[in-house]
Amino acid sequence: MGRLLDTINKPADLKKLHPEELPVLAQEIRDVIMETVSSSGGHLGSSLGAVELIIGIHYCLNAPEDKIIWDVGHQAYAHKLLTGRRDRFNTLRKIDGLSGFPNRFESEFDVFTTGHGSTSISTALGMAAARDLKGESYNVIAVIGDASLGGGMAFEALNHAGHLHKKILVILNDNEMSISRSVGALSRYLNRIITAPIYNKIREDLENLLKRVPRFGFRVIRSARRLEEGLKNLLVPGMLFEELGFRYFGPIDGNDIRTVVATLKNVIHMNSPVLLHMITKKGKGYSFAERIPEKFHGVGSFDVATGRKLSAQKKEAVEARRNFTAAFSDAIIDAAASEDKIVAISAAMPEGTGLDRFSKVFPDRFFDVGMAEQHAVGFAAGLANVGLKPVVAIYSTFLQRSYDQIIHDVCLQNLNVIFMLDRSGLVGEDGPTHHGVFDIVYLRHLPHMVVMAPKDEKELQEMFRFAVSYNDGPIAVRYPRGRSYLPTSNVARKLSLTSGRASSAAAISLGKAEILKQGKDVTIVSVGYMSYVSLETAAMLAEEHIDCEVINARFIKPLDLELISKSLLKTGKLFTVEEGVVDGGFGAFILESIIDKIPKDTIIKNIGLPDRFIEHGDRDILLNRYGLSAQKIKEQILSCLK
Repeated sequence: MGRLLDTINKPADLKKLHPEELPVLAQEIRDVIMETVSSSGGHLGSSLGAVELIIGIHYCLNAPEDKIIWDVGHQAYAHKLLTGRRDRFNTLRKIDGLSGFPNRFESEFDVFTTGHGSTSISTALGMAAARDLKGESYNVIAVIGDASLGGGMAFEALNHAGHLHKKILVILNDNEMSISRSVGALSRYLNRIITAPIYNKIREDLENLLKRVPRFGFRVIRSARRLEEGLKNLLVPGMLFEELGFRYFGPIDGNDIRTVVATLKNVIHMNSPVLLHMITKKGKGYSFAERIPEKFHGVGSFDVATGRKLSAQKKEAVEARRNFTAAFSDAIIDAAASEDKIVAISAAMPEGTGLDRFSKVFPDRFFDVGMAEQHAVGFAAGLANVGLKPVVAIYSTFLQRSYDQIIHDVCLQNLNVIFMLDRSGLVGEDGPTHHGVFDIVYLRHLPHMVVMAPKDEKELQEMFRFAVSYNDGPIAVRYPRGRSYLPTSNVARKLSLTSGRASSAAAISLGKAEILKQGKDVTIVSVGYMSYVSLETAAMLAEEHIDCEVINARFIKPLDLELISKSLLKTGKLFTVEEGVVDGGFGAFILESIIDKIPKDTIIKNIGLPDRFIEHGDRDILLNRYGLSAQKIKEQILSCLK
C-alpha cells in the first residue's frame, strides 16, 4: 500500500480522506520534512509542530479561494507538501528550487510572500476588507505564532480588526505555553459548547430578539455577554482578545487532528473576527527537537539518528577561523567586563546574534524584547539618553523594521547607541526576505550616523572596541553571516593575501581606510567581506599584467576621501565593490563625493548587487551569479578597461 501523501496533489484531495486517516498522513508529512531538512537544512521545529494545524486548515477550507496568510512562514513546510509541491520538495532552499518561505510567485496557494514576523493579521484584514468591498465571500485566515503576536504591528492589526468587525479568523499557533490538565479539561468542554453552531445560532437569534425590546433589551444583552465573558475569564486566557472585539476560543491541542478539524469546522462560519488559540509542540515527533527546540529552529544538515550537525565533523579544520557572530560575542563580553555602562539588546534572537553567551555572563545587563525591533531601538534610545551604552544586535533585514526609530529616537537625539548588523549581505538559503542588502543605503545618509564594515573577524573586534570608545553619536557595524573570505586561487596563496587576518595594518581611526595592496594601474575600493575578494581579484589581474591598488574602506560613513582621491589620481581608474545594492550604496556615495574633483577622462565603475530582490540559494553561488566572486569582478574590470 502506497503513502497517503502520494495521493494528495492539491488540498481538495484531502477531503477524500476519512478523518481516521489524517493522523497517518501527519506522520508521513513529518517523515518527509525530517528527510529533507536533515539534508538541506531549514526551519525544522516549527514545521514539525504545525503539521496537524496545517492539515486541519486545508481539510476544512477551500484554498486557494480561501486566503491563508502565514506569519513569518517558516512553519509552512506541510502547506507546501499539500499544495502540489511534493515532487519538488527535495529542492527546498536550493538554488532555483522551492523557497523556504511562502512565496506568491511560486504557487497560487501562497497568497502572500512572507518572511518577517507580526505582519499576517494586517495583511489578512486588508484582504477581508477588500473582499467585502467587492461583494465576495471567501474566508481569510491569518496563522501567527506566539512570538510574532508580541510585535506591535500584530496588536495594531488586532485592534483595527475588532473595530472593523470583519469576518476574519486568526489562528494563534502557540508552541511555548502548556495546558494544565484541570483547566484544560474545563476549557475544552466550554469551547465545545460555545463553538457549536447551534449555540451561536441561538445566541444570535436571542440578541436580535432582545434588541427589539425597548429600554431593557440592550441591558440584557450586555449582562449575558458579561456572564459568558466572566466564565471564559475564569477558564481560558482570552479576555484580552475579547476586549479587542474578537470571539476567542481555546486553548485547544493543535497536535490533536480530530480536535483541530472539529473546532475549525465550527468557527469558520462565524461572521465576526475570531481568534482560535492552538497549543502545538515545537519539534513534534522528533525527540531531539522536542527536548531542545531552540537548537532545531533553523538548522543546517544534520544526522537524524544523533541530532548532530554534519558540519561538526569539520569543526577541527575551521576552529582557528571563528565566524563573525562568535567574534562579536567575544568582543562584547570582553568590553563589558571593564565597562559597566554596556548593555545588550536582542529582538528574540539571542542565539543567532551571539548574545546568548553575554546573557549568561551579564544577565542583569541583557534585554530580549521579543519580536519587536521598533521597541528594541526605542528602548535603546531611552537607555542611552541617561548615560548607558546600549548595543543593539539585530539582523540587517530585521533592523529595517525600526527605521523611523533609528531616525527619530536615535539619530535626531544624537545618542550613543551601537548597532551590530549581523547577516548583512547575502544570507543564502533563506532568500529575499532575509538578505541584508539594503542597510548601507538606509543608514549612510542619516545625520550623525557612523557606519563601518570589517574585512574579517579580527577587524570586527577592533571596530567594536572603537564603537565602545566613541561618544559622539550612533555607530553601526555591518558584517555577514559565517566567516570571512578565504582566497582560493594559487596566485592568491603565493601573495599571502590571508596574512592580514593576524591583525589590521593600522588601528581603527574615525573615517580612515587602509591600503591592503599598493598598485599603479587600477584602484579597487572595497568594503567589509569584499576586501579579501578584491585582493584575490587583484591577484588574478596581476596575471594579466594589471597592477591593482586595493583599499579596504573600513568606514562607509565618513569616507576616507583623501586616501581614495589620492589613489584615483594615481591610477585614473576606480572600481568600487560592495555586497549590497549598488543603487544608492557605498560606491554611489563615493561617486557623489568626488564627482566634481576628478578629471573627466577618469574611469569609474560601481560593482554591487542589482536593483532586484535576490532569490534564495547557496551564498557562494549567488555571489558568483550576481558578479561578486573574484573571477566575475575580474571579468567586469577587464571589460571596462577594454
